[in-house]
Formats: sequence, structure tokens, C-alpha cells
Amino acid sequence: MAHLARQRLGINIDHVATVRNARGSVWPDPLRAALIAEAAGADGITAHLREDRRHIRDEDMAALAAGIGIPLNFECAATDEMAAIILRLKPHAVCLVPENRAERTTEGGLDVASDANRLTHFITPLREAGCRVSMFIGHAPAQIEASARIGAAVVELHTGHYSDLHAEGRLAEAKAELDALRKGAAFAHSLGLEVHAGHGLTYDNVTPIAAIPEVAELNIGHFLIGEAIYVGLEAAIEKMRVLMDQARA
Repeated sequence: MAHLARQRLGINIDHVATVRNARGSVWPDPLRAALIAEAAGADGITAHLREDRRHIRDEDMAALAAGIGIPLNFECAATDEMAAIILRLKPHAVCLVPENRAERTTEGGLDVASDANRLTHFITPLREAGCRVSMFIGHAPAQIEASARIGAAVVELHTGHYSDLHAEGRLAEAKAELDALRKGAAFAHSLGLEVHAGHGLTYDNVTPIAAIPEVAELNIGHFLIGEAIYVGLEAAIEKMRVLMDQARA
């Protein structure tokens, strides 16, 4: 069997900023983490500028846009405030996510189907500015179809439920969720969308996701930042890269 195409790895550096903000200091610096990730072979850097600025801040996004040599994936909610920042910085990619102030992390996918008209108008100037626009969604066919219809270039499939089921040892349910993600990836690809995946991925659960042929990119953050406490960010990323490459072989 031929190898699948090499899969890109995007590193989310949000929680470097979480540690910094916990102390109200300037350390650790998210840009420094991004540069280490770049040197370790990351294909892109993801950062989520939340409305409440709980981790990444405006000045971090500006520093990342100016300082890294690999693509910046700007995650945010679809608000006028975020659109203005995006159009000023012009990152390589924009990933639109749902946002709830009370959540600890993004809990589900964006409901594109119910908000298609507004999102169509929202992404038009971003596309015209040269940004690749992605929708962070679940695997439901209606959400995938709506993402294609409004003009998104990419969908990022939310792997959080799969990851939670896997961690809880509910392996039959995890397999069913994995099968749904596989079908979603194939459907999205058939519509001409580039397919990414992310949320909750670890060394223990990444292999089946990385092996999905249509998934061109994984975005991984929290686990790798946590693992870096023990082994360093470079070593953590390099191990994930090996697992991804083995899965594609």
C-alpha cells in the first residue's frame, strides 16, 4: 500500500499564554514557544483570540503575525471586533469557532447551517484579504454542506467527543465516533473542502485520526504544551510528528 500524503501539524500555543497570565507576568512568551515549534518542524501555529482574552491577547497575535515564518491560523468567534483585527493582521488562515464565556474550552462545533447567511457575509472580506477561512464543526453532513455552500475553503472536524470517549475507555462508542469522523472527512473532501481535525488529541488517540486519508492537517495544543513541561516542547512535537507519520505509512 502506498503511503498517504504527508499530514501537516499545527501547534496551538494558547496555553503558554494561560501560564503567563496566571502570574500576570511576561513569561512564558507565546512567540518564543511558536518559534521553538517552528524549529521542531511544526507546519503552522494556531492561536485563539477569545473575546474575554483569557489567554492569547491582541499583542500576542500581532507578534505572531510578524514573528513566525510558518502560517498563522487565527482562531476566533465570528464578531465584528475579530473581523477588524483579522483584516489588520491578514493571517494566512482564519478558523471560526463557537465561543461561550462560561466554557473552559471550545465545547462543540460551529452551527454553520443555522447561521449561513450571516457567516457568508462575514467571511467574504476575509477571503478577499487573502485569508483561508475554516469552519470548526462537527461531522454532521448538514454542517459540512453548509460550510462548502458559504464559501469556506476548509473544515476542521472537532475530535473532542472522540477523544473524551477514548480517554474514558468507552472504546465501542469511540469507534462509532471515529467512523462518523471518517465519513465526515470523506464527504467534506468530495465537496472540494480541505479537511483538518483537532481537539483533545494525544499520543494515545491520534493514530486513527491521523490515518484518515482526507485529513490534511491536525491542530494540537493543550496536550503538547502539557507534555512539554516534562520533556520540552521540541521533543513533545517530534514524538507527535513520528506518530502521525507512522499512521500515514
